[in-house]
Amino acid sequence: MPSFYSIIAGWTTKPARTALQVADDGWQQEGDLFWAPARPAPKGERWVVVRTTQGEERARETLRRQVDKTQEQWVKALWHLGHQRFACAPDARAALEQQLKKCPEWLTVQTHLVEHPTYRQPGRPGKDALPDQVVWQIETTLAVDEGAVARVIRRQASFLVATTVLDPTQLSDQELIQTYKDHQSVERGFTFLKDPLFLASSVFVKKPERLVALSLIMVLCLLVYRLAEHRLRAQLAATGQTIPSQVKKPTDRPTMRWVFQCFEGVDLLHIRHGPDPAVSLVLRLQPVHQQVLALLGPAYEECYKSTN
Repeated sequence: MPSFYSIIAGWTTKPARTALQVADDGWQQEGDLFWAPARPAPKGERWVVVRTTQGEERARETLRRQVDKTQEQWVKALWHLGHQRFACAPDARAALEQQLKKCPEWLTVQTHLVEHPTYRQPGRPGKDALPDQVVWQIETTLAVDEGAVARVIRRQASFLVATTVLDPTQLSDQELIQTYKDHQSVERGFTFLKDPLFLASSVFVKKPERLVALSLIMVLCLLVYRLAEHRLRAQLAATGQTIPSQVKKPTDRPTMRWVFQCFEGVDLLHIRHGPDPAVSLVLRLQPVHQQVLALLGPAYEECYKSTN
């Protein structure tokens, strides 16, 4: 198994920002998945930028709401700026530059400075009268740059996946991405191990060898849990069957935790009459229990079979 680890890019590190600047024609596509090599990557690492159509749609919906709200705020801010008068053009430009420092990259602002001569003498000034003062006003036109919006959407929908396997023939980009996506099921499994219902927190050990033994037992339990869940889901999909979910709706992808909860209350009763062999009865076995056992296979049915 090649050495592998993943990195989700944030906007706090310079390498992440640089790596996500991928040209439009630099992306490769397979279905809803897009990826591209991220350069430059740190020495000894290979970085891949990834985005999906679903992630892009989510980013688009979020950004669109932000664009509408932000555009409205900037219209008001620039309206107030446009109604200010400045004693000189440099003051007007300085105020405009200060205002535009926080302007999003997807907003384009066209600006124009207009001079207004003022006269102390009331009434209409004469034809050759010189103004006592000239004040300046800023006129602006605001527009949304759709190209920049699309670039921001792609950037927000993208994340970085990294590996120490530098040879793509040993671990291709697609395999790298799939390995990263498969981590989800592993993380869900360890969430199950940390669940209070598993009672792992009630076991307290101090010796290192006992810690190792407990970890091995927990991993083996997780392995059994995941294999049983995979087998049940595969059989449900193959036979076109479903079982009730927690909200009483049919599902063909139940979690094994829910199946375990369904089997709560099923008891095994042993009855012995003198020297006669004991009789074992499985109590409160419902049709859904029998369906699950049949899907898992004969070995599971045998465990829940009443004996005489």
